[in-house]
Amino acid sequence: MNPLSIAISQYAQETPAAIAIENSTTSLTYADVSKAVTKLANELGTHHLNAIALLADNGPAWCIADLACLQAEVMLAPIPHFFTPQQIAHLLRSAGIDALLCQTTHSEQLQQLLTTLDIKQEPPVTLTLAGQSLHLIRLHLTKIQLPEACAKVTFTSGSTGEPKGVCLQAATMQTVSRSLAHVTGANKKDRHLSLLPYATLLENIGGIYAPLLSGATVVSPSLADVGLSGSSGLDVQRFVGMLIQSRATTCIMIPQMLHALVAAIEAGAPQPHTLRFIAVGGAPVSEQLLQRAAALGLPVYEGYGLSEASSVVAVNSPSHHKPGSVGHILPHAKVRFADDGEILVNGGLFSGYLGDEAFADTYWPTGDIGHMDDEGFLFLSGRKKHIFITAFGRNVSPEWVERELCIEPVIAQCCVFGEARPFNVAIIVARNTGNDVTDQMIQQAVDSANAQLPDYASISAWILADDTFSIANGLWTGTARPRRQFIFQQYEAQIEQIYLRHGNRET
Repeated sequence: MNPLSIAISQYAQETPAAIAIENSTTSLTYADVSKAVTKLANELGTHHLNAIALLADNGPAWCIADLACLQAEVMLAPIPHFFTPQQIAHLLRSAGIDALLCQTTHSEQLQQLLTTLDIKQEPPVTLTLAGQSLHLIRLHLTKIQLPEACAKVTFTSGSTGEPKGVCLQAATMQTVSRSLAHVTGANKKDRHLSLLPYATLLENIGGIYAPLLSGATVVSPSLADVGLSGSSGLDVQRFVGMLIQSRATTCIMIPQMLHALVAAIEAGAPQPHTLRFIAVGGAPVSEQLLQRAAALGLPVYEGYGLSEASSVVAVNSPSHHKPGSVGHILPHAKVRFADDGEILVNGGLFSGYLGDEAFADTYWPTGDIGHMDDEGFLFLSGRKKHIFITAFGRNVSPEWVERELCIEPVIAQCCVFGEARPFNVAIIVARNTGNDVTDQMIQQAVDSANAQLPDYASISAWILADDTFSIANGLWTGTARPRRQFIFQQYEAQIEQIYLRHGNRET
């Protein structure tokens, strides 16, 4: 039995009435969870399944399904909620999925998926988990050879191409979870509020595994109850309300959520005083935003990780905290640097990508550029492949500039370009503030951001985007990053016109 199953079983014996997982309608003790997980694991065994895909909202049922697959040693592939039917079909085929475990058999998304697959499927088997019905649909897809001991395949959309499947072992994920729990001080009194979709590996590791290894309570509301809608919509009032109502002590946020929380409190919203640890990751965080959060007394700690390293590599903590850094390396991991500054990671690594040869090296090249200071704090500079060189020979990380722009209240998203050019141009998406955002307001925001940047990194011209960058229009990834190639293609003519007006005809 894996360490997480053992831990849950021990808590079920020692503190059977302690709450393990709850939401507004369901409250499961550790004894309940242990029993439910074992029951489902046994049932999965009767169906002789090797690989399951899970398509469901956050909630206790999602947690039980995940834990049962671990215990039954059935590979689980969580389906990101933002995937299109075509991407889901690719996921199912590339992972050789035996069965789809889903929340409903009648959703438009599922029907489109089954039409896209164009395969025979058996009538669904209804399973009751934590008072919720999930439906098991057997699929007859070509089986594939998974890496040895592969327990989970997490898919990431990346910046281009089809989703890639990252193969992870149970022991590896739980090593990272235990390491994360240790550094963040997770304990039995914690109430971890899950704000991100569980198909996001960061929330899966940090929001289910780490709390349950520590005997804590996982507060698992639906994404709608958290205030999330679609791929990027956030109801700020509901979001802040859930932080308070849940009496959460810990949570994980992406930078957009932290920005919303800080802005709401600055505007007079009540502050969630029970929080002791807000982990922020998934994308770069502006140091100015961290300073605003600190001024409000919010316990915000930036971290860093990637799916290929089982999610978390480094994180700040109360005992080791340096704003602007992504913290100390977790106990299980090691980091070194290539000659060009690329971060190389060892410890907690994946087994390889689906369809590729197994990864057997000791260090994984992350594609991120960074450095470590004398006190052991890791700093990020940007993505290796995104760094561009201006016409004056200066290296610019667009993420750095974009962080400063997006901290401005009127700027929701942006993407910066300047390769081989004498100055930089930004494509800007205005934030929906309820008031009309004027060109003057955007220029003031750009000027404010430029004041934080050296001249070679500043923005000299900008273009107002026609629409929000989204997953649906192909200009945004599921990990909240711009798809630079496609944004450039869409606005290339306007960018070229700006440079032509300034007498620059270089390419």
